[in-house]
Amino acid sequence: MRPERNRRISMQKRLQTLPRFKQHLYSTLLSLCFMATATGLSCLCHVILGRNSANIPLVFAFFLILVSSSTTGYLYGIACSLYAVFYFRVLYLYPATNTASPLCGYSTAFLFLASISIWISSMRIHMHTQSGLIEEREKQLAEAEIERMRANLLRAISHDLRTPLTGILGNSLVYLENQDKLSQTDQMNIVQNIYEDSNWLINMVENLLTVTRIRDEDMRINTSDESVEEVVGAAIQKMGKRHPECIIHARIPDDFIMLPMDAVLIEQVTINLLENAFLHSGNASPIDFVVESDGPQVSFTVRDYGNGIPENMLGHLFDGSSYTASHSTDAQKGMGIGLVICKTIVTAHHGSLLGRNHDCGAEFTFTLPKRKEESPPCA
Repeated sequence: MRPERNRRISMQKRLQTLPRFKQHLYSTLLSLCFMATATGLSCLCHVILGRNSANIPLVFAFFLILVSSSTTGYLYGIACSLYAVFYFRVLYLYPATNTASPLCGYSTAFLFLASISIWISSMRIHMHTQSGLIEEREKQLAEAEIERMRANLLRAISHDLRTPLTGILGNSLVYLENQDKLSQTDQMNIVQNIYEDSNWLINMVENLLTVTRIRDEDMRINTSDESVEEVVGAAIQKMGKRHPECIIHARIPDDFIMLPMDAVLIEQVTINLLENAFLHSGNASPIDFVVESDGPQVSFTVRDYGNGIPENMLGHLFDGSSYTASHSTDAQKGMGIGLVICKTIVTAHHGSLLGRNHDCGAEFTFTLPKRKEESPPCA
């Protein structure tokens, strides 16, 4: 029922977008077809059921409803109402030799049918207007949501850029001003801090370049069927190069799974979640990465066994403000922008991303839909 209703609304919208001449041409042809069909059915009822059949007015009333709900304006419904009364009076109720006025005594019937037509046409026009207003409102809400996400993303970027840049600048200044006074160990620590902050900045720039692959207008991306095992394996391999001390226990189904995705983007999501689990869990416990095929979708879960997510951050994980929801030093680098980018990428794939705590730590799960199989042709 819902697809038929949507198809009917879509046809009405296409009719409204046609040039005025084509709208009236379409309405005229449709009215002629409906009235011809009603006349043919009424003649059939007359032959089968006799002159006094009460089904004939119902036939015309039904097709009059179709005319009023399918044509533009009020004129066609009123004209078809006049034709129906004329048909009742001249061609059906009285023999052809009767010279009485065709419409004499039938003004009430005409007014009744015309009222039905005008009421249905008014309902159709009102529904079309309301549909347009609802679409406009949904568009405005979507634009407002996009602007809010952009503002949060810019705020997260500015915060996450400022933190490592401040560290690089401070460490460089200390090294330059106190080089002769610093021990070899202190110098190595300063250089190590500069290296880590620089490496983190490079990773964040990669994230920003990755998310620009998504079109801002409609959140559409180019996807192709990719092997889940290959994409996950590439992400874990890159994660191992970045953080050799990180231990990941991966569990992937034995079945060969192909998903429509942008492999580079999903690989980046996987790396971001694994890196967050490694950097923010608070200990060096191994990280579980579990892939499960669940009906029409595939889920990817990154589970750590550390401190978990602070309660005051759970409601702000994906809005770009998670870095302000926690006062811990660890949460001030990486949590602001990485999860926002992950959410954007997964949403563009028509999937979902959730973050929650479990008994021994935190876990993030994102899902990707499988490609819908086309129905086999009817024999």
